[in-house]
Amino acid sequence: MKNINELDMLMNFSNLINSASDIFSIASNIKQYYRGLKEFNILFYDYSSKKLKDVINNFSPIEDMYDETAIGVLYSNFLKLSNCDFIIDNKEYYKLSFNEEISSKVLLIPLKMSDSIYGMIELRFNENKVYNYKIINALNIFANQLLLFIQNTLLKEKLQLNYDFYDSLKNIAKIIETQYELNYIIPLIGEMIDKFVSNHLIYIFIKNGSEYKLFWPNACRDKGVNELIKKLKTDYLISEDRKIGIFPLITEKEILGCIVAHSTIDKLTPDDIEYINQLTKQSSITIERANTYAEVLKHATLDALTGLNNRRQFEIRLKQEYASAKRQKHSLCAMMIDIDFFKSINDTYGHAIGDKVLKSVAKIIKEQLREYDIPSRYGGEEFCILLPQTKIEEANIVAQRLRTAVEKSVVEVSNEKESQNKKINVTISIGLSQLNKTDIADDLYKRADRALYEAKERGRNRVVVYEE
Repeated sequence: MKNINELDMLMNFSNLINSASDIFSIASNIKQYYRGLKEFNILFYDYSSKKLKDVINNFSPIEDMYDETAIGVLYSNFLKLSNCDFIIDNKEYYKLSFNEEISSKVLLIPLKMSDSIYGMIELRFNENKVYNYKIINALNIFANQLLLFIQNTLLKEKLQLNYDFYDSLKNIAKIIETQYELNYIIPLIGEMIDKFVSNHLIYIFIKNGSEYKLFWPNACRDKGVNELIKKLKTDYLISEDRKIGIFPLITEKEILGCIVAHSTIDKLTPDDIEYINQLTKQSSITIERANTYAEVLKHATLDALTGLNNRRQFEIRLKQEYASAKRQKHSLCAMMIDIDFFKSINDTYGHAIGDKVLKSVAKIIKEQLREYDIPSRYGGEEFCILLPQTKIEEANIVAQRLRTAVEKSVVEVSNEKESQNKKINVTISIGLSQLNKTDIADDLYKRADRALYEAKERGRNRVVVYEE
C-alpha cells in the first residue's frame, strides 16, 4: 500500500464503493489497487445464527472456509475489536497519536456502527507495511462505508415483495449514497412513500423533546392525527375507523419521529399496513445512517457523487479565498448554480437518473473552469463556484459559456419498465456576485444566491449578475 494521505485514501476507497455493484467487485478492485496486498477478507457477524460469515464468499460461515485454529483466532479477534480501534498481529490498539507509526503484515479493522460491532476487515500483505494515524483513520472511515454497503445488500436480498414496493424501499435506502442532510432526505422519503401509497396522505413528524413536530409537508389540519400521535409508543397505531395509521421511526436507542398515513375515505388494508410499516422501518434505518454517515464524512472534502468539493470544504475554501483576496487586494467572484426543474426529473425518471444528471452537470462544470477555480456541490441540485482573481465581467463570460454547454448537453436515460432509451436536455440558472471592499466572506455567496433566485424568477436558463 503506498503511503498516500488520508483524504486521498478516503476518496479512493469511497469511489470503489460508489462504483461497485457488489462486494466481490469491491474486493477485486482493492486487491488490484494495492500492490503487495496478499489477502483482503471481510467477515460479518450474523447475530441470529451467532456465526462469523465470509462476505466475499457469499456469506458462507467461516467454519466452511478455515481450519479450527484459524477459526478460534478470528472469533477471538472479533471479540477484541468490540473494545478497540484495530488489531495488528493479534495485538489490540486504540487511536494512534499523530506522529506514531506501526509496521506489520496483518491489520484488522472493525465494522462498527453506534458502538455495536458487526464484523471486521482483514488485510494481509506480502511484506511489512507502515500504518500511521492518517491511514488508520481513513481505513476506519472506509469500514463504516463498507458496513453500510453490506447492510443494504443484506436488506435487499431479504425483501421479496412486489416490484413497486421494492422499488420504493430501494430508493429510500439509496438516498444516503448521495445525501446526508435531513432537510433534503425527509422530503424525498415522504415523496416516495406518498407516491407508493396513493390512496392516503403521508405526513412525517420528527420528535423534538417530548413533542412531535410536522416536518413534511407544510401542514396537517386533522386533529385526529395529532391525538393519535400522543398515544404512540414503540409499535404502530391504527385508528378505530382504520383511516389513520401512525408508524414510529424508531432505532434501537430512541424514537426519531413517525410516518402518518391518513385518509378521509379509504381504510388501511392489512397489505397497506405491512407495506407502510416496512417502508417506515427502512426510513428509520436511512435517517439513522444519514446521521451517522454525516459524522463519518466530516473529515472528507469531496462530494461522493460528483467529485466536486462538498459543502464543508466550500466553506473552508471561501474563508481562505476571502482572506487571500483581502490581503492581496485582488478580485473574487462567486457563482451559484441551480439545475432547472430538477424535482420534475426525479419525479419522472427516478432518483438514479437525477443522480446521473447531477454527475453530468458536475462534469461540464469541471471542464469549463480553470484549474484554480473552486467548484463545489452546495447541496441537492445546487452548485457554488469561487472564481479567484476574476472580475464580474469575466465571471459573466464564464457563466454564459457554462450555461450554454449544459443547454447543449444530452443525458441518456432508460426506464426499467420500457425497453427504449430516451434522451433529456437540462438547463441551469446562474447567479453572480463580486466581492466588495466592505464585505464579509458570507456576503459573497449570499448575494450570488439572491441573483440566482432572480434568474429563476425571470424564467430560468439565464445568468443574472447581482446589483445593489
